[in-house]
Amino acid sequence: MNIPISIAMASNPRTWPIFDGRVKPDGITLIPSAVHPSELFWRQLRFADFDVSEMSFSSLIMARSKGDDRWVGLPIFTTRKFFHAEILVRRDSGIDRPGDLKGRRVGVPEYQQTAALWTRGVLEHEFGVAPKDMQFWMERTPSHSHRGAIGFSPPPGVTINQIPPEKNIGSMMLSGELEAAIHYIVNPNLVDRSTADLWNHPAIKPLFPDPLAEGVRYYRKTGIFPINHGMVIRKEILEKHPWIVLNLYKAFERANEIANRERLEHAEYHRAAGLLSGEAKDALAVQLVQHGIKANRKVLETAASYSHEQGLTSRPIALEEAFAASAMEQ
Repeated sequence: MNIPISIAMASNPRTWPIFDGRVKPDGITLIPSAVHPSELFWRQLRFADFDVSEMSFSSLIMARSKGDDRWVGLPIFTTRKFFHAEILVRRDSGIDRPGDLKGRRVGVPEYQQTAALWTRGVLEHEFGVAPKDMQFWMERTPSHSHRGAIGFSPPPGVTINQIPPEKNIGSMMLSGELEAAIHYIVNPNLVDRSTADLWNHPAIKPLFPDPLAEGVRYYRKTGIFPINHGMVIRKEILEKHPWIVLNLYKAFERANEIANRERLEHAEYHRAAGLLSGEAKDALAVQLVQHGIKANRKVLETAASYSHEQGLTSRPIALEEAFAASAMEQ
């Protein structure tokens, strides 16, 4: 008899095979919910709504550093981005390079979120701009934030202001009250409030004129393709049914294989139509999104190092503390 498990995560090509039932983990009947990560992490950290879910890696290790062991990490990583390359700035701000962010008013949905963790880490280590050099304005309120759920306080020397309820990052960027925005989010969920299309507004521009080129530069230099979300399972379920960990891991591996196969099929359609070179098709065949600790240890340990360095965790958190022991060899 299968064990019923509620699972929540964002909907994307690598999770569709789980949602639509093409992939079914052995011994488990999944009850899936598609929930935007902003809302999902707050709900899990505050109310523990689901048995298994996507989770902010930053919030996971912060919770662990505070003694909260309700959740055990699964090394399943479905999203990656070069977050620092997506910083937006006002055209009239005089911010033309990363160093110009010093002393500026910077909006961020959630200071502790993994996207912001990566952005601050890259700004400091690549461009010499430390968190204390900027003035942060956070959109999410204490009642609807990961910060409020975990009980995070700003590290010494770091300024984090609260954006009032009647405003948001988008409106403050357009009014000039903010000069830059990190990881700008427009999505109808229970925690994010911005609605303005800053990406196409004439008053706004990307900090990096060619964000793609900056991502390529950073990856070629460091070998890091930042991970922001993993998966977690309730500790009580793991202790009762320890076999669930690897059964779920194998299911997501199969879903990843389907996503990669479909991606290559689409690439072949474009190549056959003369819209994609053979060299580009070969590049697309490289599997950048991989699950498991072995393939991602450097990325995860870098994020954990940034977390301690930025004062989010009071001590360095080892991966062995965050993830299920049975999955550490994967």
